[in-house]
Amino acid sequence: MSVAVWQRVRPKRADVLITGTVLGSLLLTWLVITGLDAFIQFATQIGNIGHNGYTLGNAAAYILLTLPRRAYQWFVFAALIGSLVGIGALASSNELTALRAAGMSKLRISLSALGLVLVLMAGVFVLGETAAPAGDQRAQQILLQRTAGSLTKQASGLWVRDGDDIINAKAALAHLVHGRPEVELADVRVFGFNDAGELTSFRHAKLATQQGKAWTLHDVRDTSVSVEGAVSTDYKQQAWKTSLDPDVLEASVVHPEYQSLRELSRNIDYMRRNRQNPSIYANAYWTRAFYPIDTLLLVLCALPFGFGTLRSGGLGKRLFLGVIIAIAWYFVQRAIISTGTVFGAPPLIVNLIPPLVLLAIAVWYYRRA
Repeated sequence: MSVAVWQRVRPKRADVLITGTVLGSLLLTWLVITGLDAFIQFATQIGNIGHNGYTLGNAAAYILLTLPRRAYQWFVFAALIGSLVGIGALASSNELTALRAAGMSKLRISLSALGLVLVLMAGVFVLGETAAPAGDQRAQQILLQRTAGSLTKQASGLWVRDGDDIINAKAALAHLVHGRPEVELADVRVFGFNDAGELTSFRHAKLATQQGKAWTLHDVRDTSVSVEGAVSTDYKQQAWKTSLDPDVLEASVVHPEYQSLRELSRNIDYMRRNRQNPSIYANAYWTRAFYPIDTLLLVLCALPFGFGTLRSGGLGKRLFLGVIIAIAWYFVQRAIISTGTVFGAPPLIVNLIPPLVLLAIAVWYYRRA
């Protein structure tokens, strides 16, 4: 029984031919796209050398640390273009015609290419959950050196000097307010010192929120320290006069789309516990969760453009058309998700619509073929 099953599922020579051709095209495309993106960003970083001690080594380290995330992001386009180029190469050399004449259907050929993408996608998904978010967090620390010399990010949270005050926030989170991303600080501690370096006050707040350039502390315990002792007063809300720049703080927050599923889940739970809208994190969570499925279905729907050369010429034209349509679909997908967010649709449902549409298109085409 097991031998019969292996005979049915084991790779055939045709599968080796298809995956070998697609693999070469995909890896080359992936390298070119990721390398071009990294080079453009490196050129941008070079222009910032000299700001707050930012050096060429810092710029190079920033690029290297963000390479896993860039490779993760660009894989969908590399898989799409590389698969089309690989299938097109088989078509131009008449090998695709021979495979069709030997009885392989378009779906069977597409599944061979898709199997390779699936194997690579498994590795890319692991990369996106481990090295990519870890590298981005380290890269963010390097970027902070350029944007704000007094702001540092450590395992104990954000630390910043604000006049005579030292501020520590355990976490900085981004959320949407009227469609605009803003930053809030969680578990905030403000240490006040006099000119002699003596501690004169201590404030602890569960949350600090911004409105424009103004800040408000929530659930505050304000303690005054003097030689007579310490006196504490509790406030539900308290205006916070600080020179903290929200734009600089926003640069210190790792963007939700760059975080791992575990980090996103933790931030969603935190926002819900504090009765905040977690939509920006929920959308990023489901977008990341559906990323492998979206990639596979997009490749499956784009591969038919490579088969067009079996009936007529113009391989380059058909490949170009396939790439343009697939990239256009990618932006349509972003528009669907953004529109759903604006109207308050559940993030899971909104992110589920694009792969279902792609699946319907694939089923319709391959059954018709």
